[in-house]
Parts: sequence; C-alpha cells; structure tokens
Amino acid sequence: MATRRELEQTSFLYGGNGGFLEELYALYLADPQSVDPSWRAYFDELGPDNRQLFERARAALQPKPRELRLVADRGAAAPSAAIAPSLDSPAIKALVRDHLRVIMLIRAYRVRGHLIARLDPLGLTGNEEHPELDWRTYGFTEVDLDRPFHLDYVLGLETATLREIVEVLKRTYSGTIGIEFLHIQDPEQKAWIQARVEGPGGFARAEAEEKREILEQLTVTEAFEQFLHVKFPGTKRFGLDGGESAIPALETIIRTAAGLGVEEIVLGMPHRGRLNVLANVMGKPYAAILSEFQGAAVYDRFLGSGDVKYHLGTSTDRSLPDGRTIHLSLTANPSHLEAVNPVVMGKVRAKQRQRGDTAERARVMGLLMHGDAAFIGQGVVHECLEMCELKGYRIGGVVHLIVNNQIGFTTSPHASRSSPYPSDVARGVQCPIFHVNGESSEWSNRVARLATEFRQKFRKDVVIDLWCYRRHGHNEGDEPSFTQPIMYRRIAQHPTVRQVYAQALEAEGVVKPGEAGELLAAVNRQLEAAHEASRTYKANRADWLEGAWKGLRRAPEAYERGSTAVPLERLRELGERITELPEGLKVHPRLKRVIQQRREAIRSGEGIDWATAEHLAFATLLAEGFAVRLSGEDVGRGTFSQRHAIIYDQETEARHVPLQTIPENPHDFECFDSHLSEEAVLGYEYGHSLADPNCLTIWEAQFGDFANGAQVYFDQFISSGEEKWLRMSGLVCLLPHGYEGQGPEHSSARLERFLQLYAEHNIQVAYPSTPANFFHLLRRQLHRDFRKPLIVMTPKSLLRHKRCQSALAEMGPGTSFHRVMWETPPSEADRAVRRVVLCSGKVFYELQAAREEAGLGREVALIRLEQLAPFPEEALGQELARYPAEATHVWCQEEPRNMGAWFFVAPRLENLMEAQGKAQRRPLYAGRRPSASTATGFHAEHEREQRRLVAEALGLG
Repeated sequence: MATRRELEQTSFLYGGNGGFLEELYALYLADPQSVDPSWRAYFDELGPDNRQLFERARAALQPKPRELRLVADRGAAAPSAAIAPSLDSPAIKALVRDHLRVIMLIRAYRVRGHLIARLDPLGLTGNEEHPELDWRTYGFTEVDLDRPFHLDYVLGLETATLREIVEVLKRTYSGTIGIEFLHIQDPEQKAWIQARVEGPGGFARAEAEEKREILEQLTVTEAFEQFLHVKFPGTKRFGLDGGESAIPALETIIRTAAGLGVEEIVLGMPHRGRLNVLANVMGKPYAAILSEFQGAAVYDRFLGSGDVKYHLGTSTDRSLPDGRTIHLSLTANPSHLEAVNPVVMGKVRAKQRQRGDTAERARVMGLLMHGDAAFIGQGVVHECLEMCELKGYRIGGVVHLIVNNQIGFTTSPHASRSSPYPSDVARGVQCPIFHVNGESSEWSNRVARLATEFRQKFRKDVVIDLWCYRRHGHNEGDEPSFTQPIMYRRIAQHPTVRQVYAQALEAEGVVKPGEAGELLAAVNRQLEAAHEASRTYKANRADWLEGAWKGLRRAPEAYERGSTAVPLERLRELGERITELPEGLKVHPRLKRVIQQRREAIRSGEGIDWATAEHLAFATLLAEGFAVRLSGEDVGRGTFSQRHAIIYDQETEARHVPLQTIPENPHDFECFDSHLSEEAVLGYEYGHSLADPNCLTIWEAQFGDFANGAQVYFDQFISSGEEKWLRMSGLVCLLPHGYEGQGPEHSSARLERFLQLYAEHNIQVAYPSTPANFFHLLRRQLHRDFRKPLIVMTPKSLLRHKRCQSALAEMGPGTSFHRVMWETPPSEADRAVRRVVLCSGKVFYELQAAREEAGLGREVALIRLEQLAPFPEEALGQELARYPAEATHVWCQEEPRNMGAWFFVAPRLENLMEAQGKAQRRPLYAGRRPSASTATGFHAEHEREQRRLVAEALGLG
C-alpha cells in the first residue's frame, strides 16, 4: 500500500502538483474532450457549488505557464493518463475526496459560520456547535489536523494545514462577527465581501490611536446615560445603556461615508438611544437637553406644540477630523416603530435631486437605526426594503444599524420571531448582513466601515446587526426582571461596555492604568458644568425655514387664494405639446382617440375633463420651473384608465411621457407605479415633500379606502408634523371617493377621518366638483408662500361625466380656486328660493339632474363646498345671505350619517344660520342612515338609497 508521503507527491493537493489540476481544469473548460476520460468524468460530476469554487480559484491564479498556453492555443491534446494519474487509482480518489471536503468545509463556514459566532455579549445565546462546521463531519480525524492542503490562495493561503484552515475560518466567520452574504446572487458583490474579510487583505486591525478614540466615544456615551440616570431617576430617556458601541459605529459610518464622497446623511432612528445620538453624534448641546429634563418652559406659540425629547430631530454641519464637512439631519418621528424609515428614504431621494445626484446617488445617503424586535416585526420594514431596487424609489442603498437588545419591551426573541435573527427579513432582497458582538467595539467599527464601503460601491442596502443588551427596562421606570429574570441577573453582574474595553486596552498597554477612569471623570465634570448652565439655558428660535425652504413662511390664519390663473395662449401651447404623439409611436387605437379628444377640447376651449385639467396643471407648473412627482399604485395609467401620463408603444412597450417634454430637465416630472404598498409609499412621499417645497409631490391611492393601510402617516406625520416638529409639508393625497354601488370597500375614502384630524389650519381637505377647480387647487399648492398638506376626494364616475367638464377660460386670467361654488351669480331670482341644499362632490350632479327632472327650477338652490377644511366660513356666509331667512337649509351627502362631512359641517353651518337670523336654526340632514359598513354590497339597494337621499334633499320624499 502506498504511504501517505507517496500519495502526497502524486496528489494535486500538495506542492508542485497543486496547480496541475487547475491547469487541467482550464483545458477541460475550453474543450472537455481534450482531457483524459477519467478526469473528464470527475469534472463532469462536480456540483455547481464546487465548480464555482474551482472557477474562482482558477481566476485567481497567476498567468499560466507559457507552455500550457501554447498547447491550449494550438488545440493540442491535454496531458494523457501517462502524465496525469488516473482517477481510477483508489489513493488518488481518496485525496481528491479529502480536498473536496476541505472546500466543502470552507464553504460551510462562509454560509453558516455565523451560527456559532460569539455574538451575545452576555453569553446567554448562540455559540453552539453545528455539524456542518465540524471538521469531523467531513471524515477527518485528529491525525489530519496537521496535514498540509494546497488551497491556491483560497482564504488568502497557498497551503495550510487543516488546523490552520479551521483557525482562519473561525476567526473570519465565527469570531465576534458573523457574516451572511452567500444568499446574494450577484457574483461581484459576493467576491468583494469575500476578498475584504478573508486572508491578509481582510479586516484591518485597529491602531492605538483608533483604540483610544473608541474608548473616548464609549466614555462620553456611557457617562451621558449614567449622568441622566442619576440626576433624573425614573425619568424616561430610553437610554443606550448596553448598546454604547452604536455611537462609535455611527461615527465610523459617517466618517467613512464622507471619505467616499457623501456630502449629506439623513438619519432615522427609534427613541432608544436618541438623546445620545443627539448629543454625541449630532452635537446638540448638553445644556439644551438637560434643560428639557428640568421642564424648561420652551413652549412658544410660533414654535408649535412640541414633542417629547426622544422624538425630536435636528440638523447640523459636522466638521470631521480629516477636515471634511458633512451635513447630518436626524428626522423627527413618533413612537410608531419603524414608521420613520420611508420618510427618511423620501427625503434622501429629494435631496439627491436637489444636489444633482440622480445618476450615481453617491452624495446623499440614508442611515437608519432599528430595534431588533421592531425590524423583524413591523411590516413597513419589508415594504421599504422592497423599494431599494425600484426605479421610482431607488436611493442608492441605506445603511441599516440594528441595535439588537435581544428583547422587545418584555417579549423575548423566541416569542417575537420565527427566524434566527431579526435581520432575516433583509435576506429577501439580498442584503449582506453583518452580525457583530456589540461588546467587541473594534470589530463593530470594522463592520461599520465595511458596510458603508459596500453601500458606496454597489448602491445597495446593507444591514449591521449589533448584538447588545438593554441594561434597564423598556424605560427607566420599568422593572425588567419581572419577565426576564435570568437575563437581568446576568446584566446586573456584567461590566459595562466601556469597562470591558478599558480593561482590554490597559492589558494591551494602549492606555495606562487609571487613565480610563480619569477620562470618565473629565466627562462627568463637563456634564456637571452643562447641568449648571441648563438652569438658565434659553433655546434659540428654530431656523426651520432655511435652505430649500428659504423665502417661505408659516401660514397666516386666513389662507390666500394664490395666483393660479394662466394665460389662455399658454394653456393652448402647452396643451398642444402634451397631446402631440411622436412619429413612429404605436399607440393603442382607443388611447389614440382619447389623446385626440383632449387636443380638440383644448383647441376649442370647451369640454375639458378631469384628466386633461390635471395634465394642464402639471404642465403649467413644470413650465414655471417647479417639479412634479406622482406615485402610487397604477398611477401612470390611472386606476380608472383616465390619466395616461405614460403612453406605451404597442409593439415594443417603449414609454412616452408627454409631460417630460415640458421642463428643461425631463426628470422634473416623475410618474411611478409603486409596488403594492400604501404605508411605505405614502411615508416616502411625505418625506420627499419635507425636503423639497418646490416639487408638487403627490400620492394617489388606487381607491380612497386604501388610505386605511397608511393611517399612521396621516395621524402622526401629515396632520401633526408641523405642529410637533416644525416641519412643513405640501404633500397632496388623491383619494378616489364616491358612491357608485361598488360595495363597502371602494366607496368611501373616509372623509370624516381627515376632517376629524383638522385643527389649527394644519391640513386642507377638499372635495372639488369641476376640472377647473381641481386645476387651480393643484397649482395653489405651489403658488403660495407656505405649504400645507392637501387631502383631495377625487372622482370616479365624474372622470367621464358629461356635466363634469370645464371651459379653458375657467383656468385663464381672472380665475382662481373657489372654496364655495354657486350655480348662478346673485340676482333678484334669489328671493324665490325656498330650499337651500348644501353638498360636496359628486352628489351635486345627481341633485342637479333630479331637480331638473322634477321641474323645480330656481326654487331649490344648490351650493357646493369645494373646500371643507379650513372651513370657508366667510365665503359660505356670503352665499347663504343671498337667500330668504325662511328658506329651508339642508346638508346632503352620500355617506352614512356617522360618516362623511355631516358631523363637521353641521355645527359650523348652524352657527352661520344663527348669526344670519335664519328661521331654521339647525340644518336638515339628507343622506344615508348610520351604518357600521361604509356602503351596501348590493347594487340595487345602493340605487334605492341614492334615490331616497336625493329626493329627501330636494324635499320630494
């Protein structure tokens, strides 16, 4: 029997023969018939994984010997079995098998090494053995540990013993970091990560200067939290205690990004650790934060209601040690976990456009911090991740930092997720995921640097899963040992992150004994001085109308109409341009007729429908230098096949966007069909509107009731963001609304909810009934020197209703948006009116038709409230004053009595009637009866209800 030494001399695994198999394999790839049948059979049987490993190894080889290249070029036969040992030899088969098993072991660590990494600083979880990571599983014994294997620079090693291979693998993939990247399908991304972490070119070691800086950052982080804990015991602060490494990691991300060309970072984060980020990353003065803890009277009517301190945002220009400056903005958010994510993304997109960074998306970056339970538990996280590669929402990737406390309030991981990690949701979009022990601060920084470099190189999302713990309860007044007694016994005995690191640096000789304590004492003295200064601290008035918002102001109590009229010739000129179809474009015949009808209406000046008026509003704004962004489900065509902002060639599916022919920069008009998401997309567009006041940012729901899935943004951001956080928004929400017999799900946009949210002139709620008024309403958003969110109940059947048309002149000189609309101007005929019916939206046309059919003439006056909030009290009062005091006043609506505008309009209308001395002191109600469901599901019943409410309104029932 051959000795091991003899076998080693003839195996490709060792010494000079190691490269022979690679050369043979190269010939096999070029021509399988050129190699010996036994080797051809071996190569044929290689699985895809092993074949990829061989191919990567082959690519990494130095240029082949000239002789072999010449042989290959001449197409000569490969070395025969006389040169290459046949695989029929049992000894060769055994050695090939062992080599393949080494490769399998290496791949297993790349895939699953994270499963046994030392990630938990408390040592309570993980680090269990895994059979695929045990070299014994592959048939090796103790005798094999010191056998040398030829690796051909896999792992950065030419040759290594099995023992050395296992040590490298554990250090790289199963130490205090664990990496998940082989789920990524892009070979370049995988190869880049592998090259950065394996071998000599892997993670760079921290120098003494960096170690000292990490210690300083941990010291100010810990000292700040402990100072607050002592000075304000039991006060909620949602401290970062146990996750202090997040601050050095953030600092590394910021500095690395700046070094790679990032000029601005938009941050979003939960409330945990926010005060520390504000103080030690954003540079908010300690005295300012401490004054808020002392209950300083910072309320200012101009500044709004404010919010709790751990929800607030800020912005700053940070000067970095290398001389660079980077702008940081931390976005304010409510306690609704992860809701800020799409807001940050939308802001990034808008800022990228402002900086001309729409191609590379390398100068403005999003950085999101998360809690572990929220990242896996909140659906908006998945919705946002799915945006990362979508054309309309791509921002070049977000760096995600999960501060993994291993607990969610009182819920342990086993009860809060079905997967091993909170980061697992990111695997679906092929994000690389870097798990790291939060107590290993140097590794945290290395991972932060690598993640940022990945984002900048590949413009993709990347996740850092920073394993920490929460030293106190969910808030500082909570008792966590009620539910996690074992964890909190361990925490009580566990030194802080700073203490662990300081001891390690003392042992290395990087800092002198006692030096870390002196550093802590110095920071505490600084905090004491800030605490004293906080007693008399006075906050400066917020400079919230700077940058892109300069020149705008807070809205006056009485909204102005705005200058929204456009010269008729300009309207016709733009109308011609947006209805001109390029030569060669194969347009659907039906759509071609629609476009032609639009052109004829614009030329004649009559019969302008809803979609045409909308196009003209967009076109005129674009021509004036504004931008327009429209997104939502199926907005390009429009839910009801009415818009056709994007026209598709019927043979090639090439896109033609007529409105992109208007502005100098075609990208000033964006129209994107979103993925099937309401929450994330609405949040995204809200964020976009926060950053760009000169863009008409619009989110359209497929049906108005789809807004239900995004209610948190209406409640916590859109309606209250200006009052809480001093952040204006001009976002427009288009919500199709109207009772057409389509059942309970597609009738109501829940008008009542938005009216209930209205107060202090915070939002506008409109239900326009003519295309021209809609035209002015959209233009008004940008033609005033302030911004307010606009909620519009948009039509369905009225999109093609013959009565719902406007003349071009109604958009021309001398016209504007009407909050209240009458049918006829004031005249002597007003004295004959015996019934005044007030309404909004679509029901007006049904009332009008029924009145004509009944032959009532001018006995019944119809008044439309086109804007419900702010309530047009003065304008409506002028209209009501036209009619006799003894006339009957009725409010008519399609919605059930407990829905719609009734509850909002009734008391205000009553006040007006009383002030004018009307005989009737309270308006009558005509509409559907109270209902738990928004509408009936039976069309025949819908028709009966509709006829009844119209008759009641006109006094016919």
